[in-house]
Amino acid sequence: MPCYFTRTFYWVRTWLKKIHEFNFFAYSSNEALHLSAKERKVILSLLDKIQFELEQPIDKHSKKLIVTNIELFLDYCLRFYDRQFITREVVNKGTLEKFDNLLSSYFSSDKPKTNGLPSVGYFADELHLSSNYFGDLVKKETGKSAQEYIQIKLIDVAKEKVFDPTKSVSEIAYELGFKYPQHFSRLFKQKVGHSPKEFRATLN
Repeated sequence: MPCYFTRTFYWVRTWLKKIHEFNFFAYSSNEALHLSAKERKVILSLLDKIQFELEQPIDKHSKKLIVTNIELFLDYCLRFYDRQFITREVVNKGTLEKFDNLLSSYFSSDKPKTNGLPSVGYFADELHLSSNYFGDLVKKETGKSAQEYIQIKLIDVAKEKVFDPTKSVSEIAYELGFKYPQHFSRLFKQKVGHSPKEFRATLN
């Protein structure tokens, strides 16, 4: 009996780790899969197999067959979502363009001072998307995470502000939404290779 519980606990722990690989569990209902007729057949056949196993008397094969089919079902969902991001390229490009416009508007407004650095969740909400779906969309289209994309824009804006010799590094940091100037300087050096002061010196 202890051996059985150990195996069961290990299986549950392994399954919980694997489940985090599937971001679509956090997608909104309006971001559901758009299945083709063939894809629908695949999904329904897997559901039928799972249902069949659940209705059978339990034997030593039951758990393995159910788990295998559930994993296969999830892997197919992942494949079909990847396909969906590709086939909806026009829609995705439009979303990215809106994202770019929102980024520019955010940093040209007083929002960084009042709200701080923008988050992925903020832009996802503005675009009426779940954070996970929005993040996956940006990653598929640009090869970068949504957070990386935001940081690239932030650094571009920071470079322009550093051009202004009348502003101190601390002023620039606060204008961009940083609570602490040292955090801004650290990120700037990480992304640019120079501190803001060093970068400003190279412009002279």
